[in-house]
Amino acid sequence: MDATMAKLERLTRGFAPRVLDLFSGAGGISLGFQRAGFHIAGALEIDALAARTHATNFHPAEIELHARPRDMTKVEPDQLVAELDLGGTETAIDVLVGGPPCQAYARVGRAKLREIAEHPEAYKVDPRGNLFLRYLEYVRRLRPLALLMENVPDILHYGHHNVIEEMVEALDGLGYDARYSLINSAFHGCPQMRDRVFLVGYRKELGVEVRFPRATNHLKLPPGYAGTRAVALRYVDLFGGAGYISADLGDKSLPGPVTAEAAIGDLPPILGTSVKRGARRFGADTWVAYRQAEQVSPYAAMMRHWPGFETDGGVIDHAIRFLPRDHLVFKEMRPGAEYPEAHATADRIARREAERLGLREGSTAFSELYTSIVPPYDVGKFPNRWWKLRPDYPVRTLMAHIGKDTYSHIHWDPEQARTISVREAARLQGFPDGFRFSGTMNPAFRQVGNAVPPLMAAAIATIMNAGLTRAAHASTVITPPAMMPRDRA
Repeated sequence: MDATMAKLERLTRGFAPRVLDLFSGAGGISLGFQRAGFHIAGALEIDALAARTHATNFHPAEIELHARPRDMTKVEPDQLVAELDLGGTETAIDVLVGGPPCQAYARVGRAKLREIAEHPEAYKVDPRGNLFLRYLEYVRRLRPLALLMENVPDILHYGHHNVIEEMVEALDGLGYDARYSLINSAFHGCPQMRDRVFLVGYRKELGVEVRFPRATNHLKLPPGYAGTRAVALRYVDLFGGAGYISADLGDKSLPGPVTAEAAIGDLPPILGTSVKRGARRFGADTWVAYRQAEQVSPYAAMMRHWPGFETDGGVIDHAIRFLPRDHLVFKEMRPGAEYPEAHATADRIARREAERLGLREGSTAFSELYTSIVPPYDVGKFPNRWWKLRPDYPVRTLMAHIGKDTYSHIHWDPEQARTISVREAARLQGFPDGFRFSGTMNPAFRQVGNAVPPLMAAAIATIMNAGLTRAAHASTVITPPAMMPRDRA
């Protein structure tokens, strides 16, 4: 019996589909697939802290085995399967998921992507730029029933070619029907506007049609997001997009989006002025009780009571950065304001304070005061560097840059006058309150920003699980009893 039929037979006996998460990071995709009924068999991640985060949350009984950082360009599929004790290479995994780093497609081309099906060693010519080829090699060797890949919208028009369409062609050569879509997470219950490309594929013999989730929420995207989507999709048509499926954007009959206030409004307040210079306390000893309220939003309740990640009446890692220069500006900025307005606000505050103190412009004292209040960044070069959350709207895309600063997400509450905390960032990305991050504050922020929103992953995973279930049951009809393997896990 071949690997595909062996995997299907296992699913018919009620076992959960097994997932291997490549480029897993902290585990946003893993968490979504786990929520949708999949078993997370293992992961591959080169960053040591992110790998430990994944192991801590998904393999707490075998943390040291699963927390080992691994370089995909140096670890072969057979080696990874053996290290994680997953069984035979072609029968160990049912679903392969992951998002190769966006810079990885710089040197990828249609010819190279096709070549991997015939010449598996092709990636070795330039492993730095060909992580997509490595992803395809893992597909070729592991023969998953299905796969998911996630990436940034630029993949649709990188270097004057549609990389994701070329991936569809390469997967066709490996025996998979694959399609892709550009989806914004805010349409699927996430409190964040995040456009990402998702590719889903199934082995051809399964006969499963690729589908993407219907929208559960509706909103009108701001001009910047709408414009970016229009550019990306224009190139889909220009470069050929036979594999593209339009995302469902819902309509006004659906509920509005999950707002920032619904997502994090129940968390305890932190005064920006309360934070002192020095290393932030981080981890279990930072526990604080939830804010007392008669009721919390459905989203906040879900974050508190996520199965397997429930909390004990409070949160940890609700810690913020020390930003003594900016709390006055944070306080007076209006929700939705960006850096030019923030800079103008800071200038107004500085001049007002100088007048109160009787300081003359041009004096040393004036300059010192001005520098202590007004940020130095060029207004023309950094228009989006700062942004103050709107409590009544989803937040902007959380990115890995929040590992360096969090000016892109300033809390809307003028009394708190601060940027968001690690736990708030995790909430806005969709990580439940019981999810634990390894490392200190900056790495934790980076892990959150790099992740796929778990609820977005869960929406796609739910459809994939249903497709695999149908395929498994269909296989029992067409497979002669004599071909069925002995009962085994």
